[in-house]
Amino acid sequence: MRMKPDGSGLEVFVTGVRNTVGFDWHPATNELWFTDNGRDMLGDDVPPDELNRATANGQHFGYPYCHGGDIKDPEFGEKRPCSDFVPPAQALGPHVAAIGMRFYTGSMFPAEYGNRIFIAEHGSWNRSQKIGYRVMSVKLDASGKVASYEPFAQGWLQGEKAWGRPADVQVMPDGALLVSDDQAGAIYRISYRK
Repeated sequence: MRMKPDGSGLEVFVTGVRNTVGFDWHPATNELWFTDNGRDMLGDDVPPDELNRATANGQHFGYPYCHGGDIKDPEFGEKRPCSDFVPPAQALGPHVAAIGMRFYTGSMFPAEYGNRIFIAEHGSWNRSQKIGYRVMSVKLDASGKVASYEPFAQGWLQGEKAWGRPADVQVMPDGALLVSDDQAGAIYRISYRK
């Protein structure tokens, strides 16, 4: 939904979103990008969490009919084909609990990190083997499509034991990246020096 700063003009902007926590606007295009947590109880490996890109008013991202772009929901999936919906810009790991996300707009990191997306993956709770518990980096190509999705900071998960859970990321005025951890009760500052 969206509204004016004074609370008036409330309207639905996009639909078919299950559980979005992190969102940010692309620094150059002003398009809204957001994470969406996939539904539970379909198994260890499905559905993926999603990184989505809202490019127009009225888009539908699939929930509850379709997950991850092409996985029909067992209860509602026969009601509409997955081709009716906007697929994710990137399928993330299954049950990684992708919550906080931010475009990198700082100047401390090397130039290749400009406008890169950082995603805090809080970590799975209902998978037989844990996954997530890391900060991922998403690089976009010149057309705005995802070129890579790879770990940026990890180590909070040691085997099946997690000692921390990244919850959000923020870019500081000096270009450092802050990562909040709601399990350890900590905020980490990631900086870069030549």
